[in-house]
Amino acid sequence: MPQRNESAKHEAAERKDAAAASSDLAPKHETGTAPARGSSMRVARILFTGLVVLSLAAFAYHYMVAPQGTQLAAVQGGPPPAPAVTVAVPLVETLREWSDFTGQFEAQDSVEIRARVSGYLESVNFDDGQLVEKGDLLFIIEPRPFEIALDSAKAQLAQAEAELELAKVQLERTAELRKKDFASVQSFDERAAEVKNANAARDKARADVDRAQLNLDYTRVLAPVSGRVGRHEVSIGNLVVGGPGETTLLTTIVSLDPIWLRFNVSEGDAMTYKRLIQKGELESARTGSVSVQGQLIDETDWPLKGNIDFVDNQFNRTTGTIRVRATFPNPELFISPGQFGRVRVPMSQEKPTMLVPDASVVTDQSTKLLFTVKEDGTVAPKPVELGAVTDGGLRIVRTGITPDDKVIINGLLRARPGQKVTPQPGEVKPQARQTATQR
Repeated sequence: MPQRNESAKHEAAERKDAAAASSDLAPKHETGTAPARGSSMRVARILFTGLVVLSLAAFAYHYMVAPQGTQLAAVQGGPPPAPAVTVAVPLVETLREWSDFTGQFEAQDSVEIRARVSGYLESVNFDDGQLVEKGDLLFIIEPRPFEIALDSAKAQLAQAEAELELAKVQLERTAELRKKDFASVQSFDERAAEVKNANAARDKARADVDRAQLNLDYTRVLAPVSGRVGRHEVSIGNLVVGGPGETTLLTTIVSLDPIWLRFNVSEGDAMTYKRLIQKGELESARTGSVSVQGQLIDETDWPLKGNIDFVDNQFNRTTGTIRVRATFPNPELFISPGQFGRVRVPMSQEKPTMLVPDASVVTDQSTKLLFTVKEDGTVAPKPVELGAVTDGGLRIVRTGITPDDKVIINGLLRARPGQKVTPQPGEVKPQARQTATQR
């Protein structure tokens, strides 16, 4: 009872205070009472403000809170849908597999033109860098000393022949006298020896004439092969040195048609090729009948057609490679020795081959995988043996899948082995013509 009285007193006090506050805030008239109209306006403003606040709260709940709740309910209601991936069966084409290598062109004939006799250079009979034919005159070394030497050798030969004739006549006379016993045996033998000496002197004189003639011929330096000549290394008027020792380099000539492309093959590639030869799928490159294709560094196709004509007899112990050489025709002389080029060697016969996009290949350490999709939508990775990459960006698949397998070609990041996916049909298309090239 005392507590209840105290509460009643307290509530009465609060009502009194509120009434006092209202009387202080209300406008007072001269009579000291608030009109009924002002009280009604205050109530209307309070109700209007409350309605605005309620409307804003409802708007915020409807457009901000409710969607989040709906999404949360959807998440809690079931699992997310299976991710979508693009699948396609492998493209099957009839093609040949190739391996490509980088090499350098070199001339079949490369000759250093050097002086073979000593003398002063009298003339240069070509323009630097021009094409020459075999036998064309290139240089002339002053010939007069060699002409004089030739005339002297001819004179000595004539003298030797005259002495030989005299020795023969004397031998015949002595032989007649010996038959009649008018000449001794010793005289006959001396005359026979004189004939032999005269024959030897005659032969030596002939050799001197041939040597003098050869030296004279060497004063005219001729092109030993057809090709492109380099720059002249010695100007007119300079002394050139020939003969057996250190000789003077005059110029160089390189042949251009046909031309060689030399390249190195690794031991691994060579063993792969040998195994294919053992299986009867390829022909040995040492037979000279293996056709290859080549290209220059600025070409995208393979316009050069040639043959392998040489395989070295051993591997280089330092690099582990073996040297191989291919011959290409060069009728337009467009290729110069020293240029770099590429050659590709056939690694199979033409046969039906499965192709998939190179981007669809997954690498797991040393294993190459293709992700396939089963009939129930489950992702199944399959290890595969891959071959070359074609010019169209497609990878050859040798083993591991069948032509009916559905390979994931797009959406690999959304696929997990053993999980479900939503397959969408796609198609394997090459970007260009299929010519397989080993990377």
